[in-house]
Amino acid sequence: MADSVTGPTLLIFIKNPVRGRVKTRLAETAGDDKALEVYQKLLQITKSVTDRLEVHREVWYSRFIEQDDIWSGGRYEKKRQRGKDLGGRMKAAFREAFARGSGRVVIIGSDCPGLRPPILRQAFQLLRDHKVVVGPAKDGGYYLLGMAEFYPALFDRKRWSTPAVCEQTIQQLNKMNVSYRLLPELNDIDTQQDLEQSQHLSMQ
Repeated sequence: MADSVTGPTLLIFIKNPVRGRVKTRLAETAGDDKALEVYQKLLQITKSVTDRLEVHREVWYSRFIEQDDIWSGGRYEKKRQRGKDLGGRMKAAFREAFARGSGRVVIIGSDCPGLRPPILRQAFQLLRDHKVVVGPAKDGGYYLLGMAEFYPALFDRKRWSTPAVCEQTIQQLNKMNVSYRLLPELNDIDTQQDLEQSQHLSMQ
């Protein structure tokens, strides 16, 4: 991959699919094996969706870079997350993308089976006229964050994985007088209830 990427960039944050280390809240009721199975399905869905985008794509692993997995083959640049918490890791990934010349940068996780290519394309399109785009999750977090300029403060002083994250981010954008747009609200898969309510995954 070239060191300079001037076009739009998609950052995909994932956890290494290791039994006992993924979907821990789901595992409390469904068990480690089922939680791993569900997470592997979510990774497949995420890859299927992002395969169809004509942007530079980077997969950021939580612990170590997998050399031979579904993201191999050269279509995705592989990197390892760095930072003390989720905010710090996302901040570092955005900083690197903008430092290399990316004009519009969008980050997603791998927990949202309802995410589809049109929503991702809409996010990049909105960043032509707005500085930030946010995809709210029903649990109070967000499944997507995009920037046309780097705003590192959006990753500071937040209690990640709590119901207040998205609201705090919106309040911060308003206070900073930053132009932003919201995408449709979608549901992450974190618990058995989320799984049972999902139209895209089942416990079967």
